[in-house]
Amino acid sequence: MPPQTGSAEKDTQPVSAFLQLFTWEEIKIHNGHGQGQKQWLVIDRKVYDVSKFSRQHPGGSRVISHYAGQDATDAFVAFHNDKSLVKKYLKSLLIGELAPDQPSFESNKKKSLLEDFRELRCTVEKMGLLRPNYTFFFLIFLHIMVLDAASCDPFVFQIQMGWFQHDLGHCSVFRKPKWNRLLQIVVISVLKGLPASWWNHLHNQHHAKPNCFRKDPDLNMHPLLFSLGKTLSVEVIRCSLWVLLAVGAV
Repeated sequence: MPPQTGSAEKDTQPVSAFLQLFTWEEIKIHNGHGQGQKQWLVIDRKVYDVSKFSRQHPGGSRVISHYAGQDATDAFVAFHNDKSLVKKYLKSLLIGELAPDQPSFESNKKKSLLEDFRELRCTVEKMGLLRPNYTFFFLIFLHIMVLDAASCDPFVFQIQMGWFQHDLGHCSVFRKPKWNRLLQIVVISVLKGLPASWWNHLHNQHHAKPNCFRKDPDLNMHPLLFSLGKTLSVEVIRCSLWVLLAVGAV
């Protein structure tokens, strides 16, 4: 379904029978802020209540909570390979859908940008760029083992291993996620001594909300490297100064 425009150009959308209809004003207030606040999100115009499910979400509660009160269609597509399986679990969370006069996404999002992104993703998929190349990754793994055995260049070894586990964390090496997770544990936990779950928890949030202040953990670790744009940079610096002043006062 192509994305819809904002309030100035609202196209009438077909609705399913017996589903409650919601407006974006109703959805936005269910953003999880405040004690006991509900968490609603939208996927393909369907509205889901993930308030309780977020704590059981396999990808972590923060990743799904970051989209509370928002449209999560593109994130849902990007993070789930077997969408037919995931949609079975979504059925119990469905509470309604967007009213026919409502756009398919929030008014602060640009239609042209969403259309370009979705067109790019379709092109990448048709070109087969998301299909794993087993020969390439086998040679990378072999290269890492040779470097480790030879101990000739620890820096190159660490860099190669870091990027290899990065691809495993993205489930880009094997088609089935469980094999990616298993080998990632070997590479980052056994060989490097870091918890794979910790890395996945932070990196999934980074890709769910890249460069979003208070949602992207990379901004907390490297605020000066990852903060782009005038508004975000000023906000990050202001927050950092506040923390420094608070620590100095103590």
